[in-house]
Amino acid sequence: MPITFRTRLMAGAAAIVTAASLAACTTTSGPTLAEDQELAVGVQYPIENLDPHGASSQDAGTQLAAEAIFSQLVNTVGPGKFEGELAESWEPNDDASVWTFTLRDGLTFSDDSPLTSADVAASFERVLALAGPLSSNFKGFTVAAPDDKTVVFTAPGPEPALLGKLQLFVVTPADVDENSFGEPIGSGPFVVDEFVPGSTLRLVPNPNYWGEEPTLDVLELRTIPEIAARMTALQTGEIQVAWGMPDDQVAMLRENADLQVEAIETNAVMTMWMNSSTPAIADPAVRRALWQAVDFETIITSLFPETGSPADSVVAPTVLGYAPQEPVAYDPDAAKEALEDAGFDFSTTLRFQYSQPQFAEVTQAVASDLAKIGVKVDVLEKEQAVFLEDLLALNWDINIQMIGSQGFDAATNVGRLYPCAAHRTGYCNEELDALLASAGSTGDVEKREEYYAQAIEIIWNDAVGMYPMFTRLAYAWNKNVDGLVLAPDGRPGFASVTISASN
Repeated sequence: MPITFRTRLMAGAAAIVTAASLAACTTTSGPTLAEDQELAVGVQYPIENLDPHGASSQDAGTQLAAEAIFSQLVNTVGPGKFEGELAESWEPNDDASVWTFTLRDGLTFSDDSPLTSADVAASFERVLALAGPLSSNFKGFTVAAPDDKTVVFTAPGPEPALLGKLQLFVVTPADVDENSFGEPIGSGPFVVDEFVPGSTLRLVPNPNYWGEEPTLDVLELRTIPEIAARMTALQTGEIQVAWGMPDDQVAMLRENADLQVEAIETNAVMTMWMNSSTPAIADPAVRRALWQAVDFETIITSLFPETGSPADSVVAPTVLGYAPQEPVAYDPDAAKEALEDAGFDFSTTLRFQYSQPQFAEVTQAVASDLAKIGVKVDVLEKEQAVFLEDLLALNWDINIQMIGSQGFDAATNVGRLYPCAAHRTGYCNEELDALLASAGSTGDVEKREEYYAQAIEIIWNDAVGMYPMFTRLAYAWNKNVDGLVLAPDGRPGFASVTISASN
C-alpha cells in the first residue's frame, strides 16, 4: 500500500528513520478507485474553533483543521530546511532581523478573491492583536506589504529561526473577524461544508486551491476522544483513519489484516523538569541522582514498546540543534549514595504533577523507583487549566510533559524555555543564557548547531530535568486508503488521498 510521508517534516531524520520511511512514494497506475471518494477520520482532540489566529491557535483540533482549510508561507522539510507554500522565495538581511518573502503568482482564496501580501500582513497583525499562544513567537515584530507579492517581517533583533516559528501561521482574508470562522474562507485544499463544534467537521475540495485539487469528494473529521470508541470505529470501518493510540492498542491493531499501522518519529521528548527553585533539589548533583535512580529503560520497554525509545538529548534527532549526550545509567545504589553525599533531606516529599491520562502509569513508575531509595513523591493529577497555572507559577517539584520543537528547530524549545527570563524551570545559568543568545542571533546554521550543542550539554549535565524518551506517533488506516500523508506533528495531510474499490 503506497504511502506518501510528509516530506516537509520528515526529511533529514535519517538518523532515526529508515530511508524507506523517508522516501515519498507514488503510483502511476494503482487500484481502481471507489465510486464514493469519502474519507472519515477519527480525531482524538475536539475541533471547537476554526479561528487559527487567536486563543485556539495552538489547540491540536484547530491546527488539524487549519492544515486542511488554510495555507502557510513555508513548511519544514527537515531540520533547518524549508520549502515554499504560498511563498515562492524568501531572503533574510545580513543579521536575519528583516525577512522578505515573495508570493507565488495567481494565488486566490476559496471564494475566488485574490490572495495578496496585504492578506498575509493583516493575518500576521491579527495574530499579534489577539495575543493568543501563537503571538508569543513574534514579540516586537512588525510586518509590511510594499506591493501585492512582497511581505516584509521585521524583528526587534536577529531572528534566524523565523521560518520555524512561522510553521503554525496561516493566511486568511484581510477583513476577517471573530464571526468569519463558521464557514471560513481559506486557500488550503479543502473548504468547510458543515461544522458542528466539538463533533464533526465536514470538508469538500477547494476548486481554487493553488496546488493539485484533492480527489476526495468529502473529508469528514469526527471528534472521538474516547480511545475504545475510536478503535471500535476504526475496526468496524465507521472511520478509516486514526492516530495517537496507546501502545497496547497499536499492538492489537497490527493484528487486523484490513489495517495498515505505522509509528513515525516526532519532534517531541518526554520531559520531566525538576524545579531548581525548590531548595531540596536546587543542587544539580541531587537532580542527577534522582534521574539515576529511575529505571527508564524498563519503563519504556514496558509502557511504550511501540511509541518510545530511550532519549540521549533534550531535543529529538529530527530537530535542528540535536546533540547526543552520555545516557544517565540506572544505578539506584549510586543514586542513594550521591543523595546522601549531597545532604538531601529524605523527609521531603516531592510534588510530581501531570495532567494528561497517558502520563498516569509512567509517573507512578517513576515514583515507585524513587521510593526504593527512600525518596518520597506525591503524584498529583491536575485538570489542564490548574496544571498550566501551577506550571507557570512553579508550583511543583517535578513536572512531566511531551515537549516538542515547533518548526523542528531548537530555538522554539531550548531557546524559548531555558533562558533565565523564561522562568519555566526555576533554573538560571548565565553561561547558558549567553549560548542561547548567540544561537538566536546568528543565521549561520553550523554555528547555531554548535551553540545549541553546548547549551544542551549544560542542561543535560545539570539535570534541569530528566529526559527519558523520544516519542513516535502511531497511525492506523484502512488498506484501501492511498496517499495519506503521515505527519509527526499530528496534522496529517489528506489532499493526496484516494480510496480504492477494494483492499
